[in-house]
Amino acid sequence: MHARHLLLNRSSMPRLVEPGPTPADMELFEAAALRVPDHMSLTPYQVVVFNGEKRAELGDLFRATAEYEELGEQAVARAASLPMRAPLLLMVATKYQDNDKVPKQEQFASAACAAHAILQMAFTQGYGAVWRTGPYAESQFLKEQLDLGEEDILAFLYIGTAPVPTPIKPAKELKLFVEFNG
Repeated sequence: MHARHLLLNRSSMPRLVEPGPTPADMELFEAAALRVPDHMSLTPYQVVVFNGEKRAELGDLFRATAEYEELGEQAVARAASLPMRAPLLLMVATKYQDNDKVPKQEQFASAACAAHAILQMAFTQGYGAVWRTGPYAESQFLKEQLDLGEEDILAFLYIGTAPVPTPIKPAKELKLFVEFNG
C-alpha cells in the first residue's frame, strides 16, 4: 500500500472479525508506535494487549465501570460485549515521565501519535480498525482497576479483519491552511 493512498483513504471499520493480527503483525504495530515524534525519547505511552479471554476480562471491567459510573441499564447490559467486537483490542495509555523539557501536553500528543501509527500499520497489513474512547476511557474507576493511576487512556483500538470492504468516507472540503496575516 502506497503511503499516499493510506493517508488519503484511511477510514474506520467498526465491524471486525477473525482472523486478528499475527505475532508478526504485532511486531510491526509496536515498531510503528516506537517511531512517532517523541521529544527526548521518553516513550511516554504504553499499549496494553487484550486478546482471547483477556477481552472477556476487560468486558467484566467495562460492566463494573458502567455500574459504578451509573451509565444506565442499557450501557450495563452491553458493556461486557464491547471488547468482543474485534479479535484484538489495544488500549493506548500515557506513561508520563517527569521531564522539564517535555511538558505533559507534548507527552500526551506523542501517545496519540503512537495510537495513530498503530492504526495506520494495521491498515497497511490489510486489517480493519477503529479508535474508540467514550466513558470508559474517561473513567477514573476503570483506570484504577487497570492500575493506571493518574495516566490517561487515549484509545481503545479495535483491530481485526473487515467482513466487507471498508467504506471510504468522502474527502472533507475544508481549507485548514491559512496565510499568516501578522
